[in-house]
Amino acid sequence: MNNEIISLSKKASAKIFITSGLFIFLVIIACAAISGCFPLNNANGESGSSYAIDYSKSERWLSLPSSPNKKVDIFYIYPTAFQKVDSNEANICAIDNAVMLNRSKVSFASQATAFETVGNIYAPYYRQVDATYSLYLSDEEHDAIMSGIPKSDVFAAFDYYINNYNNNRPFILAGHSQGSNILLYLLSDYMKTHPYVYSRMIAAYVIGYSITNKFLADNQHLKFAAGAGDTGVIISYNTEAPTVTMANPVVLPGANVINPISWTREEILAPASENLGSLSLSLTGEVLAKNVLNYGDALISKSRGVLVCSTIDAGAQFPGNALIAKGIYHNLDYALYYNNIRANAALRADKFLNQ
Repeated sequence: MNNEIISLSKKASAKIFITSGLFIFLVIIACAAISGCFPLNNANGESGSSYAIDYSKSERWLSLPSSPNKKVDIFYIYPTAFQKVDSNEANICAIDNAVMLNRSKVSFASQATAFETVGNIYAPYYRQVDATYSLYLSDEEHDAIMSGIPKSDVFAAFDYYINNYNNNRPFILAGHSQGSNILLYLLSDYMKTHPYVYSRMIAAYVIGYSITNKFLADNQHLKFAAGAGDTGVIISYNTEAPTVTMANPVVLPGANVINPISWTREEILAPASENLGSLSLSLTGEVLAKNVLNYGDALISKSRGVLVCSTIDAGAQFPGNALIAKGIYHNLDYALYYNNIRANAALRADKFLNQ
């Protein structure tokens, strides 16, 4: 799982995270919305204008099953993995940027693998931007950037997947943070114009970003999950400690939340004893242990639009500093409820296949 930690910035759309175990605060963003608005790296790493990614090449995929043998597919979009290592480096990474390639694998291991017993996992690489770039972007500018290159890459990858790999199988969408942000466009735009494809969507796990009432009102072909086994729905939550009071920038006004232990939307505590098992992660996001029991509880806070976990040590997970409050568990959204996500995806897949 990506070891992102989100911090408050000037704009509600700024996303700030930690990388490689250091509390380096960056804003989660993506690529330029319009070709030429600032330099891109081309396939050779040189500065240049926008270019299309060829998803017929296997090296453009983080995960590409050679012999898909399950009845269900998973299409996974990883969170921010790119960070500039040199101030002279271009703001937008190439599709083969080494930092992004390496860190996306860490995210895959702690997030996408939750679905590996359920379906064949397809995960494309896509271009990302150094996170500090959009620190002071307005919400409109942020949306323009997100709906540019990252959206076009993911749309191209998904379209290639549908036309060449999917073979009409039902599928699950899954993402986290920036990846979930991009999934919003796939849900609102692609699914609206491709209703036959949308009819095969079992569920969309849009975790670590907000699905707001406004988004659902603007996209009435979509619906938020109401229980454990409904299909064609969106699942979303953002995890915090009960002590957090500052604004969480991935939690937008009117955010919808479902409890990943009880799979209800009520403010009723699901105790850690009912959690099917968590992952233990290192500070850099690597998996240390699986099936950790009695670790994370879950309680929805409708006033904050978040999922509250009260049973883990906030000081040990993230002690906080001047920019971010202790206890924003953005990097643990999947890990805390890993086995619950796995079991729920299996349940929804079974319901879909047998309906």
